[in-house]
Amino acid sequence: MESEKKQRNRKWIWKILLLLAVILLIYVIASLWISYNLLLVQDYTVTLGQGEKEIKAVVIGDLHDNEFGKENQELAEKIAETEPDLILMDGDMLNGDSDSASIPVELIKKLKDVAPIYYALGNHEENYMKQGNEDLIQELTNAGAVVLEEDYVDLETGGVEIRLGGLYGYAFGTDTKTGYNEADDAPKEVREFLEEFQNTDRLKIMMSHRPDSFIFGDASKVWDIDLVISAHDHGGQVVLPFLGGLYGGDQGWFPKYVHGLYQKDNMQIFVTSGLGTNKKALPRFNNPPEIAVLHIMV
Repeated sequence: MESEKKQRNRKWIWKILLLLAVILLIYVIASLWISYNLLLVQDYTVTLGQGEKEIKAVVIGDLHDNEFGKENQELAEKIAETEPDLILMDGDMLNGDSDSASIPVELIKKLKDVAPIYYALGNHEENYMKQGNEDLIQELTNAGAVVLEEDYVDLETGGVEIRLGGLYGYAFGTDTKTGYNEADDAPKEVREFLEEFQNTDRLKIMMSHRPDSFIFGDASKVWDIDLVISAHDHGGQVVLPFLGGLYGGDQGWFPKYVHGLYQKDNMQIFVTSGLGTNKKALPRFNNPPEIAVLHIMV
């Protein structure tokens, strides 16, 4: 009798373990599917002043040539539904080894009548151009975007005067006591661009594909920028329950600045988890593609 009871108990244990394994497998498969297919529109509020005026900016990045609906029709429609004042494409919209720029170009064409589009370069755009595709910026411009790389525009929307810039390089920072040090500080052309960029009373917003560009060195202390908008780290790529993103580029394992809004020294930094991923050792997991809607209160 006791032996039969033990056998029944073992059978129940195995059944429970099998059920748990099936549940885990379903969870993994569902999380993988969601991370590549289920577009989420997520709202964030950034306060940069008295909060009397609002600018609504849609931020997308890291598309990596993925498509949501035929020719990204679903993506374009969801962005249009938010009725943004600005659309900010924050880099890596294609891959460094893409055959063409057709996917970001067609998306820009679909969105150019929705709101003004501003495009900052990511590492994959940089690599794509190095492969002999020097006309990328002209293609993006012809499609209807304003490409910003070590450049800025002064604009007005929602009654707010804005200086909007784009910078791929590392800002690092300059030690004002010892002066410029080429070994430790931003390259001369980056430093000169940032000095000119911050010389305004307008609201200063910088599109910088890598949050690393402003979190390393003294950049967040030295430069007078109200808001940095970034992508690049795919929300940590693999998002673990209770632990967050697993990996984030130069930030390494369990990075801090990969998704959401952060206050770092004198500036606020927003990082979108992005829309896709290039070929990675790890798949995107528990990490839905994001259309970020920034409600910038001024």
